[in-house]
Amino acid sequence: MHDDDDAQHGPLAGFTVGVTAARRAEELGTLLTRRGAAVLHAPALRIVPLADDSELLAATKELIDDAPEVVVATTAIGFRGWVEAAEGWGIGDGLLELLRGTELLARGPKVKGAIRAAGLTEAWSPQSESMAEVLDRLLEQGVQGRRIALQLHGEPLPGFVESLRAAGAEVVGVPVYRWMPPEDIAPLDRMLDTTVARGLDALTFTSAPAAASYLNRAEARGMLPEVLDALSHDVVTACVGPVTALPLQARGIDTVQPERFRLGPLVQLLCAQLPARARALPVAGHRVEIRGHAVLVDGALRPVPPAGMALLHTLARRPGWVVSRADLLRALPGSGTDEHAVETAMARLRTALGVPRLIQTVVKRGYRLALDPSADTKYVGS
Repeated sequence: MHDDDDAQHGPLAGFTVGVTAARRAEELGTLLTRRGAAVLHAPALRIVPLADDSELLAATKELIDDAPEVVVATTAIGFRGWVEAAEGWGIGDGLLELLRGTELLARGPKVKGAIRAAGLTEAWSPQSESMAEVLDRLLEQGVQGRRIALQLHGEPLPGFVESLRAAGAEVVGVPVYRWMPPEDIAPLDRMLDTTVARGLDALTFTSAPAAASYLNRAEARGMLPEVLDALSHDVVTACVGPVTALPLQARGIDTVQPERFRLGPLVQLLCAQLPARARALPVAGHRVEIRGHAVLVDGALRPVPPAGMALLHTLARRPGWVVSRADLLRALPGSGTDEHAVETAMARLRTALGVPRLIQTVVKRGYRLALDPSADTKYVGS
């Protein structure tokens, strides 16, 4: 991968990345498209505020009646939602009074902003936005016999509650949001179909419930084995962190995760991983790099229609060898029995590549990629 190529079209040009996030999907999509990727978005979940929910009301009333010593606020959206819901029920003042009299811990700068906006002041906030750091601080202070309220935000916090309880704390969960299936399931179904058809180069997950929902929907449609096969062999499964990866790993899927559990590093990880997986071959005196839906020819990006990409991937599996029309026909999406379809797709592919003689016609036998005879063996076997 040449850096000057990146400057022209972005490291993810020619790759298709799936986004399953509900919250912050736009932000993630923008980061990906800015680096050249084509983005397919299908929320695997929706996050429903619990303003009408008896669980949150009951938990809030219980805390007002029996105040905790510590309250941990985990997300800005959740903290605001909690305060707004309490105001709607007419117990907003009671909640704010309770929070004023407690040790209020904020997970990071955004939550701190929401706390200040409510006219409150946090007792402490870590620089890292890490729940692990919050947990360490609580355990260092000692939590034996202390009552701690934890504002939950839909995503599980494995180990956090268990560690506090094991150290003798009483932990009260405050469920501000609930995960639900998306209102419109059609985009998720299209995403599953595209996964199985190998139309994605990578699939991103930013929460464990989204990963679980994606797999559950595949199972409900009777296509789980095909989806797992695609994720195991052909689609890079990228998770924002280890918690998000758990439902996938439970199904035997290997995932990649950035060292810092943020959207930016997640995108950077894909920028490193996807180009590294692309096939780069010396063909007819040119450097040809085959990506998901496009080809780099000497660093220039050439978009190729799906039928052409299917032919090219088939030829590239055995570079330099002749591939029969029958084999190429089988590789075409929705292929029929007419080998003329191969000739039509091949003509379009050659036009899209824009460089003559990359693909040779071998009369009566088929086609071959014109691999340079001096090609290093690492290209041939890769």
